[in-house]
Amino acid sequence: MKCSYVLLIAALMCACACAGAAELAVGSKRFTESYILGEIIAHTARNTGEAGVSYKPGLGNTAVVYAALQSGAIDVYPEYAGTIALELLHGSTGTSLAELNHALAPLGLAAAVALGFDNAYALAMPEAAAQSRGIRSIADLATHPDLRVALSSEFLNRKDGWPALAQGYGLRFAPRALDHGIAYEALAAGHIDVMDAYATDAKIARYGLRVLADDRGIFPSYAALLLYRADLPQRLPRTWAALSALAGTIPPERMRAMNAAAELDHLAFTQIADDFVAGRERAAPPAQGLLDRLFDGDLLRLTAQHLLLVLAALAASCAVGIPAGVWAARSQQARRFIFASVSVMQTIPSLALLAFLIALLGRIGTWPALAALFLYGLLPIVRNTAAGLAEVSNGLGQAARALGLRRREILLLIELPVASRTILAGVQTAGVINVGTATIAAFIGAGGYGERIVAGLAINDTALLLAGAIPAAVLALAIEAAFGVARHWIVPRGLRVIRAEQ
Repeated sequence: MKCSYVLLIAALMCACACAGAAELAVGSKRFTESYILGEIIAHTARNTGEAGVSYKPGLGNTAVVYAALQSGAIDVYPEYAGTIALELLHGSTGTSLAELNHALAPLGLAAAVALGFDNAYALAMPEAAAQSRGIRSIADLATHPDLRVALSSEFLNRKDGWPALAQGYGLRFAPRALDHGIAYEALAAGHIDVMDAYATDAKIARYGLRVLADDRGIFPSYAALLLYRADLPQRLPRTWAALSALAGTIPPERMRAMNAAAELDHLAFTQIADDFVAGRERAAPPAQGLLDRLFDGDLLRLTAQHLLLVLAALAASCAVGIPAGVWAARSQQARRFIFASVSVMQTIPSLALLAFLIALLGRIGTWPALAALFLYGLLPIVRNTAAGLAEVSNGLGQAARALGLRRREILLLIELPVASRTILAGVQTAGVINVGTATIAAFIGAGGYGERIVAGLAINDTALLLAGAIPAAVLALAIEAAFGVARHWIVPRGLRVIRAEQ
């Protein structure tokens, strides 16, 4: 008996210790340099052993990762002085650390640890084209209105991006939006003439581009640094001391080389960061084909995350969608409202819905992703449930009532079993939709196969893209097969025979 008490006390103490364990959440944006810097921060923090460290890579654009920091979903991420001053603080301050921290203090945030390089925004075009047209600066673009300009979506809308350039230089172009990860290849192929670039981009030299001079000084300083929650140094002093030691350790040429290792040599972000933190020279790129990428060490983790998103959201959609479909089948007035509601949900773009749910729930990661997938799964389940019940003949209901069955018993014992083929088809459709839509959840740190797809887009790595897309396709086929088996257990045997005869 005493031994049982001792074990119980020990278990409670262990649970309390686990509950109070220190945690550090690191984030990054969805472009090569941010992925690498985020990994460096996470590796450095893990080496101190002071806290459990989680890393949420590729969290969409600046607005998403900043919202995650404000909500406490992450504690620190790599940012740039000019972005903080103009995009996050809306031009209310300068770009020095003292000015930034004075403005950030009321928000419970702080900036520190200048990493040693400035990653300024720029516009770039092929050297040969620039030379033939006599274009050396951004101002020169105004005399060439026929140029095809393509810019990343974030740059198009940032206050320190295209709006500032267009006003400051009197540019009258109508730029098209193009993901930064594929813009260099589009420029090299001659599909566009001008793109936005970062000063530390490895592909500037590879593709022989001319960086146009910002002769009117529109772009501010973009010194790379850490943006973090203000309580971090007090909460994790040893971890913060290690992160502070990163100050000045990444000169521009080293950052450019690390970007090249990812984009040109296809070295994994985690390997690049590990080499940097360990003080090693850049490792030789591994000879990795598609199969190596596909069966990388993170496959099981990503599969578990993807399955959690798909199955948990599907279960919630069934729990709400089937009763809603029953209600819609019973009442014409309810039918119009329910069908209109679930149809509208289906038309909302996934990224817009995720952004709304982040603001609504005040967090990033699994919960907003589950909420979005749950909403997207409702339409096929609700419609198929209502359609299946509409197919049940009135004679069956009348016979059941004549036998003394109550309405609830008729629904559970007769109507739902008879409609089960149609209902199951709707659930199957929702499940397959969830597999594909769940890949978008990686933009908000929910993990899954989308992590590979998002990273592959960031560095235009086809093998990495396929390493995320192929497992997602296999999972969709597996769900199709699982529902084929489920029919033999859920659909009454008589209905299966009738279906086979038809």
